Amino acid sequence: MTDRRSVQLTINGVTYSGHVEPRTLLVDFLRHDLGLTGSHVGCEHGVCGACTILVNGEAVRSCLMLAVQADGARLLTVEGLAQDGRLHPLQAAFREHHGLQCGFCTPGMLLTAYDLLQTNPAPSEQDIRAGLSAVLCRCTGYQGIVGAVQAAAKRLKASMT
Repeated sequence: MTDRRSVQLTINGVTYSGHVEPRTLLVDFLRHDLGLTGSHVGCEHGVCGACTILVNGEAVRSCLMLAVQADGARLLTVEGLAQDGRLHPLQAAFREHHGLQCGFCTPGMLLTAYDLLQTNPAPSEQDIRAGLSAVLCRCTGYQGIVGAVQAAAKRLKASMT
């Protein structure tokens, strides 16, 4: 008989409960138990950043965190960026500035950029490049991604005024 623990998480504003083995990774709980497949499993060592989500407002690698460690936490996944069927300005900017190709790194890139813009709403190009260096992308060369984050920062700033 396996030892299972009860967890309750608020993900994208919705409360979820479940029972997990203590060794279950958060990314696996999200994907396999809850069907939230936006966070991708890449390297499984916290290096690539494809599994990045926000936990209590901070970017984390969900492949390095156990589901039981997130019990009671507030999570934001890529599925929670769009609201009422409308893309978040960051998602729209990625589309408009060709900030994705294969799309594998995109969820982690979006959440990393979202986190960056929460802490630095007017980042320089150098700030963006440094902030996004935590997510590996093999397709785009980052130029479109950087342009997308710059455009999103301007849109978000304009929406605040």
